[in-house]
Amino acid sequence: MKNNFLSAVINIVFLCIIIFVVSLRSVNNSQSIGLIVFGLGIICLLSIIPFKVSIGTIWPDIIFGLIDNGILAVLAIFGGKIAGVVGAVIGGVVGNAITDGIAGIFEGFAAEKMRRKNISDQRTMLGSAVGKMAGCLLGAGIVLSIASLFNF
Repeated sequence: MKNNFLSAVINIVFLCIIIFVVSLRSVNNSQSIGLIVFGLGIICLLSIIPFKVSIGTIWPDIIFGLIDNGILAVLAIFGGKIAGVVGAVIGGVVGNAITDGIAGIFEGFAAEKMRRKNISDQRTMLGSAVGKMAGCLLGAGIVLSIASLFNF
């Protein structure tokens, strides 16, 4: 248990540093930010390979993140367009509460579906953390990529 906790913390801290540095260096690259954020999601998923965590077992977490941050990014973009920085913050904060609830429905649905198919959905600290982190980055990356295509 102690080893699992330490592995999860080290992996997540390492991913947080990578995400922060890449995001900071990419903040002025609005045309490519969606692809960059999506790529960071892929890096998260690749980080679990050495731990032999299957994508299938973390699928509910990925679904949660995709829906959660996908909708959140839409609300933040619209909030920013309507009311500037304050609108983006309100869109993000209120959007986070709304999207957590919506994403939880889909996460639960995916977990129940896996159980019905006798696929193990026993989650680990590392799998849940990386799955949600990757899903959030993938969902936001998709939305930001689409937004940049329409110059939004």
